[in-house]
Amino acid sequence: MDLKEKLSILADAAKYDASCASSGVKRKAIRGGIGNSNGTGICHSYTPDGRCISLLKILFTNFCIYDCSYCINRNSSSVKRAKFTVDEVVNLTMNFYQRNYIEGLFLSSGVLRSPDETMEDLISVARKLRVERKFGGYIHIKAVAGASAELLRKAGLYADRLSANIELPTQTDLDKLAPAKTHTETEESMGVIREAILESKEERSKSSKAPLYAPGGQSTQMIVGATGTSDKEIMVKANSLYQGQKLKRVYYTAYSPIPDGSAALPALAPPLMREHRLYQTDWLIRMYGFQVHEIFSKNESLSLDLDPKLSWALANRDFFPVDVNLGSREELLRIPGLGIRNVDRIIEGRRHRKIRWEDLLRLRLNLEKVKHFISTGERENHLGLLLSDHAIVEKFTKKESVQLDLFESSESALSGEV
Repeated sequence: MDLKEKLSILADAAKYDASCASSGVKRKAIRGGIGNSNGTGICHSYTPDGRCISLLKILFTNFCIYDCSYCINRNSSSVKRAKFTVDEVVNLTMNFYQRNYIEGLFLSSGVLRSPDETMEDLISVARKLRVERKFGGYIHIKAVAGASAELLRKAGLYADRLSANIELPTQTDLDKLAPAKTHTETEESMGVIREAILESKEERSKSSKAPLYAPGGQSTQMIVGATGTSDKEIMVKANSLYQGQKLKRVYYTAYSPIPDGSAALPALAPPLMREHRLYQTDWLIRMYGFQVHEIFSKNESLSLDLDPKLSWALANRDFFPVDVNLGSREELLRIPGLGIRNVDRIIEGRRHRKIRWEDLLRLRLNLEKVKHFISTGERENHLGLLLSDHAIVEKFTKKESVQLDLFESSESALSGEV
């Protein structure tokens, strides 16, 4: 099989893995080397089928010893198989980078023969790029669950980010669809990476010459909709991973039906809006101070029509209106339509004088949403609160049928659209 055919097969096979963001990495090119990673992260673009096109995003191989029902590359699948050599991946990465096609490498793999042997191949690629080819661009390596602690610690010396995928939200889900895998094994691998990151940070606080270890942290991915697990259970698991394993991100991927799929799998994919609502909820928990039990106090499923922040606000109308001149930062962050950046601007502005309605207009807020939940102490501002919950729902319901860009959503959250 020639290299072009291998690339076609193994690039397509990698499109289902969404955990390839690179923010938080700052790596300078060494003398005589090529490439660097900017501290603000690589700007990613997504094709309609979900592929990230600013990274060379490939599998090392799609051969796999596991038979996970939801995976197109499962052992029993009839897909065409391929496997790169270490030098082929290294040369592809360097050639594409020099042609300005990519800004880094995202390398995952099926498990060929054993987790350790697969991990060794991935490490060999990263080591050769860093040490022999002096590549300073972004490298993301899949941390194969079950690989030895020694190999996982070695991987982070060459990779900017590692990701061990949790796959499904509960062990019951795995027992049903991927019985060879366990959350315990995956979280043990995450724990090794977490400890190595902490040790590296401590060593570098003492000496800037201490080696970097996965400076972009670690992430994971959960498949949504392959089982009947509720949104609440998904977010409970995600929150426990953020708290316990100190992950940078949890990625949620809507299940996609595969050829010759198991009868245990649903015939249809879940609404892509469900995936988007999970990301919004994730953002509220990580950045806005919400607790999982608050968001799911009445329902275990997120509304597809209303964003989770607005849903919470309507279920807690006694919390509003919040006076923008008196409310704490935590209270202001709970106002629908008001994001982190504009909350900080309001707090900074009110240090000098009272915030008035015209001041909010200058911030370019989504005032059609915000006005129903705030007060500036000016009498006319209370008119928005006269709308009933039903009227607000009717006003802001959005039945979106396309997948929304995750990075656009994150930027909206910062600028004031959450």
